[in-house]
This record gives sequence, structure tokens and C-alpha cells, in this order.
Amino acid sequence: MSGMTVPSQKKLMLFGGRAFPELAAEVADCMGIEVAPARLYDFANGEIMVRFLESVRGSDAFVLQSHTAPINQWIMEQLIMVDALKRASAKRITVVMPFFGYARQDKKSRGREPISARLVADLFATAGADRLMAVDLHTAQIQGFFDGPVDHLFALPILAGYLESKLNVSNVTVVAPDAGRVRVCERWTDRLGTPLAIIHKRRDPDVANQVKVFEVVGHVKGRTCILVDDMIDTGGTIVKAADALFEQGAERVIVAATHGVLSGPAVDTLKNSRITEVVITNTLPVSQEQRFDKLTVLSIAPLLARAINEVFSDGSVTSLFDGQS
Repeated sequence: MSGMTVPSQKKLMLFGGRAFPELAAEVADCMGIEVAPARLYDFANGEIMVRFLESVRGSDAFVLQSHTAPINQWIMEQLIMVDALKRASAKRITVVMPFFGYARQDKKSRGREPISARLVADLFATAGADRLMAVDLHTAQIQGFFDGPVDHLFALPILAGYLESKLNVSNVTVVAPDAGRVRVCERWTDRLGTPLAIIHKRRDPDVANQVKVFEVVGHVKGRTCILVDDMIDTGGTIVKAADALFEQGAERVIVAATHGVLSGPAVDTLKNSRITEVVITNTLPVSQEQRFDKLTVLSIAPLLARAINEVFSDGSVTSLFDGQS
């Protein structure tokens, strides 16, 4: 039997979708359990079928899926897994989405636009999820889109711990690539004891993923700059931000981001930039084609495993980040 039993006879079961089975296996390994066996396949027309191969009745079920491309397929698969668990009498269902798909669509920027992040939260509630777990949400208020508990995990200890061991922090400035990231960057400066700079950017409202003007606010001359963001998608914005820092005399620029979406030209854009190193976690799978010399991928699995254990044992997820609140 996969899973483990505690004296109260609670049973933890971890389920993984097909988007990134290696991460589920790594989380299970960290916990000393196995991923619960399941059969997942597609019908000829693309419809998804899920069947769990052992009883889930009364279990504390954790359903892990990476919202990676093709994102709609993997969100749908996770929804169907939740539905199957609910109908098979799982006691509690926690949806583990290291990267919350559609998180960028968290408000209406203009009229006649959706708030897709809220829709995704509603879909999981309807499917039967009791709880959500995600890493570094694009904006913290997404937690309020779901009526049950939301465990919002931070990759900061992993990313900052890695960079602390490599850098002389006395010459480091943490840089927020836009005003929206300032709160996250303040957590970094609290931990590293470094100053903060901000890049003020103005977007072109009619062109997606395009930014017009960059102004650096803060002292970066002669310093190692750590550009902190929640995700790198096409890489264009972060490279332009790095260029703005170099124009202001930065000595070198390191990028730290939780989610490596790495769409389209991202790899070439980053590889050919003046950025020294790009540090991400494996909340999303990073294929061999997406890997390059400057890229460092740190594992999020130990953090997910600890958070799942805390939820299962009715412990405190917050305690994982004491001092990072």
C-alpha cells in the first residue's frame, strides 16, 4: 500500500498527474512514501479518463499537478482527479498546484476582461477540493478567491539560501522588476540585510508582454543585483530590466524566480543576455531543450513534502517560514 498510517488511522495518499510525474515522485521520496497508483489516459477526442487503482476511502488526499503547457489539459486533468477522489469518498482533498495557472489574470485591467484566476479557484472548489496549496502566487490576494484554506508557500528560503552561499551579500542590491514585486523583494532584503532598488516600468496597453520604459530607482552602481520575480515567461521583460541595471552601472545581474515558464524565445533571450545566472525552482518541468549553462534549477520537492506533512499532521505550515512572514 502506498501512503502511511498514523495512530488515529488517518491515511495520507499522494496522487500525481501526468504533467510532471518526476516532481510527484520526488515529493513522495522526500516523504518516504510512494505515489498512489492510478491510470490516466486520453480518449481519441482528447477527453481525459482517471481511475485510482486502490481504495481512497477516508484518506487525506493530496493531488499534485504542474500547470505547465499545454496548461488547459493539465488543469482539466487535475480537476477530474479531484472529482474522482470526491466520488470515491476521500476524506479531505488538497490540490497541490506549485504554479497556479491563470494567476496573472487576477483582476480586470480593462473592461470586458475575465478574472480567470478566480474562475480556476471556483472550478477546483466545484470539483471538490477542500484546500489549495501553491508556491509564490502571482499576487497574494488570490488566496481570497478560494473559500477553504490556502497554503501559500514561499520559495524564498530555497532561492536565497542558494545565493547566500555564493555571494558576498555586503555588495548585493535586491531589485524589484516592477512596483508589484516590492513586497516580495522586501522579504529578500529582510533576510539578506541588503538595500532595495526598484525598476519603474511603463507598459504598452495594446501589446501583450511588451514594456516601453524602464527607470531604475535606487543605488546599483558597482553592485551585484539580484532581480527577483515570481516567474520568467518569455524572458523579454527581465532581460530589459537587467539592461537598465547595467546602464546604471551594475557590476553583474543575477535573476531569481520561482517559476520557470520559459515560453517561446525565453532560452535564447536569457542565454544571449548579460545576465550572469538565472536561478529558478522546478515548480514547472524544465526540459533538456530549455536548459542552458547560466540556468540553475533548485528543487521545490522538499518544501512541498514538508508542507504536505504539516497539513496531514495538523501542524503549522506557517512555521516553515517563521521570520519570512
